[in-house]
Amino acid sequence: LELGQALGGQAGVRPVESPDEALQSMAGSKRAQMLVIDARAVENVRAAVDAAEVRVPRAVILVFAEAAAEKQLAAALKGTSVFAVLPAEIEARKTQAVLEAAMAQAAQGKAAPALRAGAADVPLAIGAFRPRGAASTDDEEGAQKPLLVLIGAAVAATALVGGAFWYFMPGSGSSTRGAAPAAATPPAPPAAAAAAAATESPGGAPAAASEALLVQGKVDDLLEKARLAMHERRYTEPAGDNALLYYRSAIAQDPHNGEALDGLSRVASVLAGRVEDAISSGHLDEAALTLASFKSAAPYDLRSGPLEQRLSSAQMSKALTDGNFARAAALLRQAQQSGSSAPDQIARWRSDLARRQEEARAQRLAGLIADRIRDGKLTDAEDSAKIYLQQLESSAPSSASTQRAVHDLSAAYLKKARDAAIAGNGTEQERWLNEARGLGMKPADIGALQRELAGARQKAVQADAERALRLARAALREGRLTDPGEGSAASYLSQLQSSDPANAALPDLGRELAARLLERARAAVLAGKSADADLAQAKRWGADPKDVQAVQQLGAPVAKATVDTAALASSLKRLRASPPDYPPSALTQRITGNVTLEFTVSTSGEPRDVHVVEATPPGIFDQAAINAVKHWRYAPLLVNGAAVEVPVRTRMRFELPN
Repeated sequence: LELGQALGGQAGVRPVESPDEALQSMAGSKRAQMLVIDARAVENVRAAVDAAEVRVPRAVILVFAEAAAEKQLAAALKGTSVFAVLPAEIEARKTQAVLEAAMAQAAQGKAAPALRAGAADVPLAIGAFRPRGAASTDDEEGAQKPLLVLIGAAVAATALVGGAFWYFMPGSGSSTRGAAPAAATPPAPPAAAAAAAATESPGGAPAAASEALLVQGKVDDLLEKARLAMHERRYTEPAGDNALLYYRSAIAQDPHNGEALDGLSRVASVLAGRVEDAISSGHLDEAALTLASFKSAAPYDLRSGPLEQRLSSAQMSKALTDGNFARAAALLRQAQQSGSSAPDQIARWRSDLARRQEEARAQRLAGLIADRIRDGKLTDAEDSAKIYLQQLESSAPSSASTQRAVHDLSAAYLKKARDAAIAGNGTEQERWLNEARGLGMKPADIGALQRELAGARQKAVQADAERALRLARAALREGRLTDPGEGSAASYLSQLQSSDPANAALPDLGRELAARLLERARAAVLAGKSADADLAQAKRWGADPKDVQAVQQLGAPVAKATVDTAALASSLKRLRASPPDYPPSALTQRITGNVTLEFTVSTSGEPRDVHVVEATPPGIFDQAAINAVKHWRYAPLLVNGAAVEVPVRTRMRFELPN
């Protein structure tokens, strides 16, 4: 806006986002053009200038910089065609003087001559440029004020977008229109500029950039061109050949010309309708351009204020809806500076902007909380759901986003507490419950949760107990009394005893295991082997001490009577022998091995207490060997006329078939 005011309405302004966009838009145009660079937003100003000199060699280049960096940047741009380096804090009179000189240079179609690299005595500064005939007294400076005509329609539409680059097109209202003939848009002489200034609106609203320059000619010729333009509905377009331009040019020469005044009134009525339509359809940039043209045609029309207020409201609503808070803030500053909006409206906008910004911040923090909960980062370090929730509660304690975040994080804490309870980790359970308390969970709710967790823990214990019972029974059926260590009946009953000592099935299974151990110990004693381990396990699982003692006493005489245990085993006659099944996985992998087993042949000739003593490789052929031995049958062995139990040790080989 400040640049537009300093331009005095003598050029259209188009902000762009990058040097490429500016140069692409300027390239190939026959219009007089100026490229203005905001050095605060450009990383390499010299590179941008060099590119502009190559692609738009006839454009005049101006650079705005922070005051502290102005001299340094001017020195860095020595040798380029930069017309001047100006301070970003715009001084209207001096900046206007530079722009007038630059526009005159651009209108002549000449780029500024390159400054010598070593010419330190020729600074690129605004002090060297003053309008011709300017005096130094305050009164005479005041006489120059009409030159500060209002900015063009392009500024009204896009100045708040902001950008590092601008380019100015003297006599052009839109970058998309065709170029007018060179003779039709010469730089406005001082008289024309003064006439344009005389039509500026009292509220400081923009005049149409396409009408900032006036054309010269006889009044009758201008009116004839205006009539033709009105007949062809060329109210404001194309630039340099439209009714608004011709009527204003006629007024500049004959301020009281009735036909010109009536024509401007008719053009203004058309433009007012277009402004209404553009605002209603949401084409706000178009509305701003048209409004500027309307104010140029009828600067004192009472419709101007309401239209401007309606446009400002639409622009602010769109910026807030789009979440473009930077633009909304800029619109708010513009409304405050221009005074075009009522104080209560500005206050409402300021309140809406603050509310929307708070909502956006709350949504951002809520999103971070949700992400951290999903990633399991609940309380660790600074990047955690807990930290972001504290920030959210501080900035928006009553927000719906805050309430949802509290609920979600509380649920995550409770899940952690439930998992810890099921795992039997009381410390972790209490830790997560404390975190939930910190979020405001009531003691009654905590108590209910603890009861729920106790129930979940009990269910988990019950499930573990049922599993241990099932595995213990299977191990007893298969003769795995104490071996292997982690898969035997003794190990599963130990697990059950540890997790659920009051389980009703535990005593019966313990007695069954004790009986089987006593039976195996008796066979070992009769075979002259030690049975201490089995007897100890039998005692543990509830064997009657008398039964244990009977087995121990049985050992001495039997040991003496049994002269050769191996001889007894060798005397056994096997009646049925089932070959082992070769495990499919071992067959597929072509694995061979052997298994050494021990078992007792009962007085009826059946193998019992079959167990693996040694296996190579371990665990591959064990079960196949046990299953085979269980199907063997022997003739009972008689000693002194009575059948006796005989311990047997055998080795079974597993070899691949030829």
